[in-house]
Amino acid sequence: MGSLLALDLGSTLGWAVRLADNTVTSGTATFRPGRFEGGGMGWLRFRRWLDSMAASAGPLGSIVFEEVRRHAGTTAAHVYGGFLAHLTAWCEGSGVPYQGVPVGTIKRFATGKGNAGKDAVIAAMRTRGFTPTDDNEADALALLLWAIDAQGGAQ
Repeated sequence: MGSLLALDLGSTLGWAVRLADNTVTSGTATFRPGRFEGGGMGWLRFRRWLDSMAASAGPLGSIVFEEVRRHAGTTAAHVYGGFLAHLTAWCEGSGVPYQGVPVGTIKRFATGKGNAGKDAVIAAMRTRGFTPTDDNEADALALLLWAIDAQGGAQ
């Protein structure tokens, strides 16, 4: 069925992937344009990263992403919207199914509280044997574990 990729979309993108052999790996990535680049360069890098992830992780069976319904600021909303637009367009073009999962659902699954703070999610992922470097990676791991659980552990 392919690998399962979980994404925490944002300026620092958290990602976690379960490969076909059930191994899990995770990390973060940034796609901000450089000082002397146009604003679209970050989006091009994100799409190339998706291409690279699809190639290295084996065929992607599906992608889940953290669905943010409210943002604290305008810039965060614009950044999220840009990532969401490029992700969904890439998925449609590549034939990869995708699903958004509300933030509260992910936090409740990971910690038992839908309004848990960043540190609580990081701690929950460490309890499960992972070593996230920041809250973005921890959120992606929590989302991945939620998706695996929702699929009944199936690939």
